[in-house]
Amino acid sequence: MDHFGALSFLQGLLVILRDSGHPGLLLVLDEVETLQRVRPDVRDKGLNALRQFTDEVDSGRFPGLYLLITGTPAFFDGPQGIQRLAPLAQRLNVDFATDARFDNPRAVQIRLPGFDLLKLGQVGRNIRDLFAQGAAEKNRILALSDDGYVDDLARSVTGNLGGKVGIAPRIFLRKLVSDVLDRIDQFPDFNPREHYALTLKESDLTEAERNAMAASSVNDIALNL
Repeated sequence: MDHFGALSFLQGLLVILRDSGHPGLLLVLDEVETLQRVRPDVRDKGLNALRQFTDEVDSGRFPGLYLLITGTPAFFDGPQGIQRLAPLAQRLNVDFATDARFDNPRAVQIRLPGFDLLKLGQVGRNIRDLFAQGAAEKNRILALSDDGYVDDLARSVTGNLGGKVGIAPRIFLRKLVSDVLDRIDQFPDFNPREHYALTLKESDLTEAERNAMAASSVNDIALNL
């Protein structure tokens, strides 16, 4: 399917969603910074496709569509990213010289602050609440994985990863759902404060997460010889 067919399909999907009573569609293009690592001709083609897509959205071709493009600061500001295509850079340009507290949430580009423990705990509580809505043991889940427990688990995961909150969300949410919430929902006598102890296996971690883990002995330190 070429891009003309894909965009026509998207138009049709939005009509179906609207007629089904839905307010619209959120489309997330995640980690677009990977365009920086492809061949120059492919990168330029991809950047131009982003420019065309944003123009189509702005023209009103896709009513009900919210397009979210995520990428690293280097992709938005570096020479091999958006800045490589001047028309796209002009469309997405935002002045971030002011204090981050006064960033405009309506701007075409939004600066995302890093995670801290407070935000990590909030994400965990939101996930717990979503899980509980569709679980058979909603009341037990909310009681046994209360706000205090979720915050304790967030601190424990972060501590095992050298205190680096920014790389903790993936493993924290995975442990929260699969090791805690699922078990509360399935086993009537399971209490995470009594029956669960956090463990992190190297095979479950990404390279960045493994590098952040504190070594328990000198034998755990990898040497490049």
